[in-house]
Amino acid sequence: MKIKESFSYEGADVESVYALISDQAFRTESCANQEATEYDVSVEANGDGATVTLLRTQEADMPDFVKKLTGSTVKVKQTEVWSGPDSDGNRTANVKVSIIGQPAEMVGVAKLTGSSGGTEFTLDGDVKVSIPFIGRKIEPEVAKAIIASLREEVAYGMEKL
Repeated sequence: MKIKESFSYEGADVESVYALISDQAFRTESCANQEATEYDVSVEANGDGATVTLLRTQEADMPDFVKKLTGSTVKVKQTEVWSGPDSDGNRTANVKVSIIGQPAEMVGVAKLTGSSGGTEFTLDGDVKVSIPFIGRKIEPEVAKAIIASLREEVAYGMEKL
């Protein structure tokens, strides 16, 4: 299932947004803000970019038919490999979100693009749940959870900027 989301960091330039989302302390605070019960965040410099890895356990905010498969909590691994700035100062990341122990993941590309009013954050991804017969019914629920988490993090980020 394809997902495409866009968010605005109004009044913030690309480097300010990138500095925030590649800050280990902010990403750790964001996990706590989203009520993850356990979390581990690492940020490793990678040339002019960085690799951000989040491993968190959180309540499975999914319908009951999905919770029967996952249990009441899910362990999620999220990896973002951010590039250095391009000639316009924009940044791109390859993103992978996996539910540990489940055949569900999202693979996509995130972009930070400067605009006159601030920075646009976009995510284009593909959610796959590899369970015969019911995987396609679960994919929209996984997509909703990923988008909700991203929406919460952007709102929290705007408070911090």
